[in-house]
Amino acid sequence: MHDPACIVTGMGAGHGHAHTPAQGAGEGRLRRMGIAWFVLVAFFALELTVGLVIGSLGLLADAGHMLTDIIGMTMGLIALSLARRGSNSAARTFGWHRAEVLTAVANAVLLLGVAVFIFVEAIRRIGDQPDIPGLAMVLTAAAGLVANLVVMLLIRADAKDSIAVRGAYLEVLADTVGSVGVLIAGVLLLVFDWTWADIVVGIAISLWVVPRALSLAGQSLRILTQASPSNVDIAALEADLRALPGVVDVHDLHVWTLTTGMDVATVHITSDGSASVMLARGKTVLSSYGLDHATVQVEPAVHGPTCRDELTW
Repeated sequence: MHDPACIVTGMGAGHGHAHTPAQGAGEGRLRRMGIAWFVLVAFFALELTVGLVIGSLGLLADAGHMLTDIIGMTMGLIALSLARRGSNSAARTFGWHRAEVLTAVANAVLLLGVAVFIFVEAIRRIGDQPDIPGLAMVLTAAAGLVANLVVMLLIRADAKDSIAVRGAYLEVLADTVGSVGVLIAGVLLLVFDWTWADIVVGIAISLWVVPRALSLAGQSLRILTQASPSNVDIAALEADLRALPGVVDVHDLHVWTLTTGMDVATVHITSDGSASVMLARGKTVLSSYGLDHATVQVEPAVHGPTCRDELTW
């Protein structure tokens, strides 16, 4: 058993005591998402109303996807607010960062639910297409397309840094494709009186959404199950740590993702050299893999009077 006095533990480079993102960036992200939320609500009301009045499955499908956008955006706003403010509870040492991930899972479920509903409704309508006014369909779809493009521009940059925003972005992207489809169906209906185009678009939208929803769910579940980040080669990381001068053994290496943009690692390194030097080298290797939120524990290979703790924290 190691002498506790001969074990040196240090945090990775750049590791602060707070786990909350920069206040300025968080406030800007919330503001942009808030504006996007209001845009979506306004055009959802328009599409739903017109879709119900004229009986267009394509518009109802688009409105349904826009509703998931609104729900997803609402959950994203809540999750980001909680994550930014953190938690004063002793039971939540990581704050509310995982709220973003749970939001992404919920978004994926919503997307799949709407896709299944529209697909079933489209199949039910085959052979019994209602008479739909093409002009109203075209104008409404065009308005919805503009709204979606505005929202995408607002939140696109933030989608790279937050899985909650990414979930909302994917929903808006799916809705944008849906608006294009409805617009095309409306033109075909207006010019050629092809009533079946509405059904085809409804089916196409539902099928297009499914793989993206599954991808979002997969990313979220990977984080929730604490799997290692896909961008980190664990075998290569361990090999690089073992290759450091003075390393005798590397064990208890754990790498996982707390939330988007925050990968965390812990590792024990057994060394026959200077503890302070080994700690610095270990942190350098971990940082090269993007693991700045890391805890390195250096354990001596030799025990007894010769063991020295050369690092003071």
